[in-house]
Amino acid sequence: MSATVALAGRTAGVVAQSAGGVLSERTVDTLWAVLRSDPVRVAAAVAILVAGVVISKYVVRLFARPVARRFDRESVTYTILRLTRLGVIAIAAGAAANVVGFGASDVLLSVTVFSAILGIVLAPIVGNLISGVFVLADRPYEIGDMVELGEGTQGFVEDLTIRYTKILTLENTSLVIPNSTIREQQVTNYSAEDERVRLKLAIQVTYEGDLNTARRLLERAARDCEMVIEGGPDVRIGAARYPAAPTAYIDEFAGSGVLITLWYWVEQPYKLLTARSRVQSRFWELLNEKEPDVEIAYPHQQLRVDKNDPLYIRTTGAGNGEAVVGSGDEPDLDRGSEPGANSGANTDGGVDSS
Repeated sequence: MSATVALAGRTAGVVAQSAGGVLSERTVDTLWAVLRSDPVRVAAAVAILVAGVVISKYVVRLFARPVARRFDRESVTYTILRLTRLGVIAIAAGAAANVVGFGASDVLLSVTVFSAILGIVLAPIVGNLISGVFVLADRPYEIGDMVELGEGTQGFVEDLTIRYTKILTLENTSLVIPNSTIREQQVTNYSAEDERVRLKLAIQVTYEGDLNTARRLLERAARDCEMVIEGGPDVRIGAARYPAAPTAYIDEFAGSGVLITLWYWVEQPYKLLTARSRVQSRFWELLNEKEPDVEIAYPHQQLRVDKNDPLYIRTTGAGNGEAVVGSGDEPDLDRGSEPGANSGANTDGGVDSS
């Protein structure tokens, strides 16, 4: 036993010397004297520290229910219970230090020497803890909420501490983000207060089709999906109110057709892509079942050529053969020009038109 204590004492002395005198000489002497002369006190200090760790667990269990009833937010409850456990362990560590002979003056002297080094090393950590306090105070999200980060990552808040936020993504991966980092990002909370989310579907139909029929089919396609809210009182967002039932609007008279935008509400934000897919699939089924006077528009353009000023197109094949498409007098391919007054062939394979 004495050999073991002596070895531990020499190890502590080497560590203290290698730290460049971080611990005060008085603290080292006290530690050395205790380890050499009274191993019983060292064992008692270790027992007190272990007992403090065990007692901290029971204290957390004892205060878990009252704290949970006092605070509605789960993240705040977890933070208070963690701090409570750390406080019990700190008290046990202080008692253990007192048993082996460490007084308050030894601790203060060591802290004074440590302060300069820890001020540099712990600056990011302290900043992260302060950010965690602001996150808990501002309440941008809560455990169980579905959020979306600025870069597009979506997931559920699995844990929220004073140091980090843990998010379980929709890809079933765990993402741990320091609070100092997440406070600088844009966070969209889909579960805040009202879980209903408003989605839209834009469809462009031809000008020749029946616009009213197209709007009715879009609204029916949304109502036929069980994830979509069919109707009811208007949904209030701030000072505005929006219809709860699916509603299609004529959005724009575009170049290739009429743009119709369908707005609809889903009850929960957890399967937004599934809701969009089902609404679009149902609209496609209605187009095939009813065969209405509705046709999806596609981009198209009309090119008109004046017969008095024809358009000539020259194409060059792999075999160095050339073909000219046009009307009227053919261009002079050898000279790269047309007999006409205003139009000619583009020698680089392009198109010339008036």
